[in-house]
Amino acid sequence: MDQGPVFDFVPGRRLPDPCFEILHERGLALRLLSGTLEQLASGFSWAEGPVWFGDGRCLLFSDIPNDRILRWDDTSGMLSEFRKPAGHANGLARDRQGRLLACEHGTRRVSRTEYDGRITVLADRYQGARLNSPNDIACARDGSIWFTDPPFGIQGWWEGEPAAQELPQGVYRIDPLSGELAMVLDDLEGPNGLAFSPDETVLYVVESRAKPHRLIWTYDVAGDRLHNKRLFTSALGPGAFDGIAVDRQGHVWCGFGSDGSPGADAAALDGVRVYDAAGTALAHIHLPERCANLCFGGPLNNRLFMAASHSLYALHVHARGAIA
Repeated sequence: MDQGPVFDFVPGRRLPDPCFEILHERGLALRLLSGTLEQLASGFSWAEGPVWFGDGRCLLFSDIPNDRILRWDDTSGMLSEFRKPAGHANGLARDRQGRLLACEHGTRRVSRTEYDGRITVLADRYQGARLNSPNDIACARDGSIWFTDPPFGIQGWWEGEPAAQELPQGVYRIDPLSGELAMVLDDLEGPNGLAFSPDETVLYVVESRAKPHRLIWTYDVAGDRLHNKRLFTSALGPGAFDGIAVDRQGHVWCGFGSDGSPGADAAALDGVRVYDAAGTALAHIHLPERCANLCFGGPLNNRLFMAASHSLYALHVHARGAIA
């Protein structure tokens, strides 16, 4: 498979791996003494949206500018193209029947891949207007599908193609029975990563264009509605959040990097920031590149997969992803 330039990586030689920085003493409980950061693959233009398929022992993730979904095989370590073209897919997830869900920038839609490979369009318009560029996605236990819809994919030729914005930046819910699309939020600048708490009573949503600092909000979930908006945490300074994942203890693992501010020490920010359910920063996993999105996977669901700019990284941790 053709790849772009490979990002050089040298595995850590010391244990515990110094890439796992402890920010609070309770963060020690999340670090494995012998867990070592791995680079699984490299050579992508902008890696995003990883999702684990345990039944296939593989990870799917997006390379948005190259308009492809890639497949990393856990048994062989081989990388292959799962789909190309892929509608400039970004966030990926699985529904309750194990089917692939994809947020597609280029087609401005949310799709589902059926068992036979056919693609079903779940949402591409709201009240007659085209969606912007669906970004990240989560499926709840009741089968409802929630996704964010900022305009990032229609602002240029890199992650889609230029187009007029027809709708506010929103967060949407697809009803599991009727398939009806409802806008549940319309007051965020750059709604991005989203994830449920383990019991699904709380939804976390990243506001990636908030000013002066990037933010994560929490909302109480009441059926098909969200209420009681409150601030979970702020990136402060030049930090910026992207995709997020939640473990079974309620810790929130956030893709992290610089917001591009002049003079910012981007290298010190690149990686994953880990918080407890109260918003206290516990740890930071330093990566050689900015982390866009992440998920838990592996046979024991304790391996953190990180799509980070041009590469895919993994690290075994002392935590297991929340059960979907």
